[in-house]
Amino acid sequence: MLLCLTSSHHNASFDLLEKLSIGAPTAAATLVESSDFVSGVVVLATCNRFEAYLDIDEPLTAAGAVAVETAIRVVSEVSGVLAEDLRDSVRVLSGGDVAEHLFAVSSGLESVILGEDEISGQVRRALEQARDAGTTSSDLERLFQRASRTSRGVKNQTAIGGVGRSLVRLALELASSRIVDWTKTGVLVVGTGQYAGTTLAALRDRGVTDVTVYSASGRAAAFALRHGVSSTTDLAEGIAAAEIVITCTTSETPVVTPDLLGPGSRILIDLGLPRNIDPAVAFIDGVALLDLETISLHAPLEELRAADDARALISEAATEFAATAVEQRHAPAIVALRSHIFGLLDAEIERARKRGDDDGKTEAALRHLAGVLLHTPSVRARELARSGEGEAFAAAVTALFGIDGSAGTETDAAAVTTADRDDLLA
Repeated sequence: MLLCLTSSHHNASFDLLEKLSIGAPTAAATLVESSDFVSGVVVLATCNRFEAYLDIDEPLTAAGAVAVETAIRVVSEVSGVLAEDLRDSVRVLSGGDVAEHLFAVSSGLESVILGEDEISGQVRRALEQARDAGTTSSDLERLFQRASRTSRGVKNQTAIGGVGRSLVRLALELASSRIVDWTKTGVLVVGTGQYAGTTLAALRDRGVTDVTVYSASGRAAAFALRHGVSSTTDLAEGIAAAEIVITCTTSETPVVTPDLLGPGSRILIDLGLPRNIDPAVAFIDGVALLDLETISLHAPLEELRAADDARALISEAATEFAATAVEQRHAPAIVALRSHIFGLLDAEIERARKRGDDDGKTEAALRHLAGVLLHTPSVRARELARSGEGEAFAAAVTALFGIDGSAGTETDAAAVTTADRDDLLA
């Protein structure tokens, strides 16, 4: 059973999300280790959402409730957010709702800016981090991989990508009322990660050519060389020379503070979570601060047709994901039938070889026959599973062949699903 604990800009403050973004990603391993029935966890923590996806071994009864409370306790401990505050700010999703929600998140439909591009990459990286930590599971793998495919489909088949704009592009649009000529505007980018690359692309789209990059980690020079911009090792000097300062680092403490700002008018854009810029700078004369909370207030309204098209694709993908999950639960019956048939086949091929048939024609004919014989049962097994009658197929296999149609492993189930589609159904 899949569960999702979700807290986002829809139902939580940016202060709470900021705290969660620091400590929550470390909670996955603890959750798996501290529970006998949590078999996998993937944590997604971005600038405007925190989500924990749990794979639990028990149905959503007492075990599900315990898993939710355990997750709240662990995340509270690692993030410093009070358990009661966390409990009040999270929604708990289960079953098919989990897939539909993640597919919508990955497609940018739940972002501050509709159709935001960055979120699909963040979803992929969340799965990669779970793999590295050893906390993913086969069901979570399937869920997140299908989410990536769905987001690509939404992007390619709907206009949602044109409706939404990334956070940095919206921030630059908000700042444009104060900029006379972007081509003559000096910009300092603080940070060298993937978001810094996105920021640089958005600046160039507006004609900005005077860009300097700073990084406390010492990676600014390499980033600047790779992207054809300037770099500085002196943050205060870089700020003094810029009209716009954009921060996008993962620092847990503000990197731009009031003492670094000299006289002059400038726009500070804080895209970091936790905050990269001390909010106190907003009280300095001549300084305009755009942080995530301010930017989110100006997010564009949905264009209903594009959003509806995207929602329809997501709903279809979620339905298919649920149907496939049902198929896989009943796949052991196909595994048993295939094993039985191919066991008989191998024995017959061995007898043919002993009779001197070594030209391969008999073996090829027998394997083809086995495939033909298994085709219809394989199709019917999938149909019955999707209609809720998978047990009937398993019972038929047992009755007709005297083999256990309920035995099998999850690995076998995944393997036979692929084989059925690629080989038997060809």
